Amino acid sequence: MLRTPHAARTFGAALLGRLSYGIVPLSLLLSIKDATGSYAAAGGAMAVFGAASVVLSPARAALIDRYGPRRVLPPMAGLYAVLLAVIALAAWRPGAPPLVLGLLAATAGACTPPLGPVMRTLWSSLVPDRELLQRAYSLDGVAEELLYVTGPLLVGIVVTAAEPAVGVLAGAVLVFVGAAALVGSPAVSRGRTVRPPADGPAAPRLRLHGIAALRHAVMVTAAVGLCLGALDLLVVAFTEQLQRPTAVSWVLAALSAGSAVGGLAYGAVRWKSASRVRLPVVAAALGAALMAAGLSPHLYVLVAAAAVAGLFVAPALTTAYLIADESVGADRRTQAGAWVNTAFNAGSSGGTAVIGLLVDRLPLALCFALAAAPAMVCAAAVARAAVRRSRPAGAADAVSGA
Repeated sequence: MLRTPHAARTFGAALLGRLSYGIVPLSLLLSIKDATGSYAAAGGAMAVFGAASVVLSPARAALIDRYGPRRVLPPMAGLYAVLLAVIALAAWRPGAPPLVLGLLAATAGACTPPLGPVMRTLWSSLVPDRELLQRAYSLDGVAEELLYVTGPLLVGIVVTAAEPAVGVLAGAVLVFVGAAALVGSPAVSRGRTVRPPADGPAAPRLRLHGIAALRHAVMVTAAVGLCLGALDLLVVAFTEQLQRPTAVSWVLAALSAGSAVGGLAYGAVRWKSASRVRLPVVAAALGAALMAAGLSPHLYVLVAAAAVAGLFVAPALTTAYLIADESVGADRRTQAGAWVNTAFNAGSSGGTAVIGLLVDRLPLALCFALAAAPAMVCAAAVARAAVRRSRPAGAADAVSGA
């Protein structure tokens, strides 16, 4: 798949820029905490940074679809990099006003360039074959997972020798260089042919209520994100209960490793079933694995259960992105992918927040079950809708008449 013309160059540039997303959050958190001396200020700044990034993601993707990545990505990435550099300079020494840092963080989050959705849209033009596209999305998802694991490790190395603000500056450089290299790829020039002409009507804004398949993919992806966001906190509580808090990294590493293996294996299989049929299956399997993880009697069992749950994470996201790609025309693919990405991030944040209210009040096993429930419920709802769509009209009328 990487031997496809321009694929390796384009993918490498996108990964370089997306590495910033693994480095910036932790660096930003540590920088603001050191500058203000307040965890509350750092947490508040990160909350508005994440909220602005998630909420405005579809709008930024719509700009890409309308004007093309070559015209939109450089100024967007440049502004984002400049704002990160300003935050780094402001937080370099203690005493920076928390309100100023919070406003800068919110503005930077609003300008986050959608490199992931853009790359997945480019995959559709680079690899038109649906089987290869599935492999491309699987590889993309696994690589992104590894970036989010590698990023915090790099931040840990940076803060041992320098200020956390250096990590913020590094993230600014990475995202700007990566975005510039991405738009310089011949694949981006080729992808511009799907954009409406400047003197023609703009593609209509993407609305979920009018596209059932995309709406279901977004719903399931949000549920998956909610499960994983809750799992992060539940793992911390589980290991602290066993008085093994340092084992958190092993459990989360097992989850990431399982996701990598599952993603690569999923992409290598030639599936005969449709994407909309596979999505509820892998989501339900993820929910079942998380529910079983809550019954783990020992840490090693939890590690194994996390690895099993991870097997279904990348396949679920890959399938959702495939459905998004299939559900819309070429002029709205970036928006469709951004909706899936936004749903996952919003679900992850919501899962952490909700389970944080419950973990001290309910048994851990019940918390694991509640965290798994959204994936299983959404999977059942989507599967039922898929059955209804595939049922002949006459049969549906007969059933409703009965």
